[in-house]
Amino acid sequence: MDGPYKYTRDGSGKASRVIRVGTRKSQLARIQTDGVADRLKELFPDVTMEIVAMSTIGDKILDTALSKIGEKSLFTKELETALERNEVDLVVHSLKDLPTTLPAGFTIGAVLKRENPHDAVVLHPKHVGKTLETLPENSVIGTSSLRRAAQLKKRFPHLDFKDIRGNLNTRLKKLDEKEDFAAIILAAAGLGRMGWENRISQILGPEDCMYAVGQGALAVEVRSRDVDILEMVSVLHDPDTVLRCIAERAFLRRLEGGCSVPVAVDTELKNSQLYLTGAVFSLDGSDSLKETMQTSVAADEKSSDAVDERVQRVGVTAAKIPGEAQDNAERLGVDLANLLLSKGAKEILTVARQLNDAR
Repeated sequence: MDGPYKYTRDGSGKASRVIRVGTRKSQLARIQTDGVADRLKELFPDVTMEIVAMSTIGDKILDTALSKIGEKSLFTKELETALERNEVDLVVHSLKDLPTTLPAGFTIGAVLKRENPHDAVVLHPKHVGKTLETLPENSVIGTSSLRRAAQLKKRFPHLDFKDIRGNLNTRLKKLDEKEDFAAIILAAAGLGRMGWENRISQILGPEDCMYAVGQGALAVEVRSRDVDILEMVSVLHDPDTVLRCIAERAFLRRLEGGCSVPVAVDTELKNSQLYLTGAVFSLDGSDSLKETMQTSVAADEKSSDAVDERVQRVGVTAAKIPGEAQDNAERLGVDLANLLLSKGAKEILTVARQLNDAR
């Protein structure tokens, strides 16, 4: 292989391909990236992994709510620039940070097996043993997510919701060391990866808070023309997670939702049936629309020969998963979004966006 690839030689003079992996600098990002690099190392022992860490806009602007910064690719832009300039070969992201439309030339080459996609409540030590339900009147809950706030305001009207920013370490510090917050809401998966499950007081089920599109899954972004890297990372794909996340991302893309609108999902795949529940909310949760649809993702053996390596579905390239199943998953997301749009979702989201911009 020639081209812009790096090689190292070990003592025996044998050349080993170096794969440079880009990551954000936060501890969670590093843990996630190291985990993916270790898996690739196990599968491809003669490849050397080199981790390249960098700060992103989202890591630098810490005093503004994410939904106000208005940049879709807050945590991904610098990493994608490095990918574009050939400074790194792949980047590991939380799938929920990746916009539903990727810049030209990039694709998601792997979506790993999803961990717990739900949100978790982390209480201030003095409230240990309580739940959102039993916290005192006007307790302040920290979350920077409009999706979480909208659902929880409606469900727990006795609580107050305020923005909290920073990475997981910063947020937990703000919670524990000050008296500003009674609790904060975080993704269960991130807490689990950090080894902080013991801080989880409550997992919020779909009746309390539906999750974000792609939540709990890691994604590996690569250059779409790098066929060998694409081939290499594709072994990390988890078929069920891929189909669920294609449906979720298609739903969000059709609604044109991003960080700045409250859109939530819940998916389940059983017996080759994919179920997608999707919802949109007003900022205070008082107005909402929620529907569920399902589709078959059973693979028709005959049609899987003609898988086109080049086909991306909502940014995902998954050549080894039957195209028909992926198409059905994508159509499910679009159909569900269209159903909500026909019931007035556009108006709810437009108002939510305007109110948020005016805050």
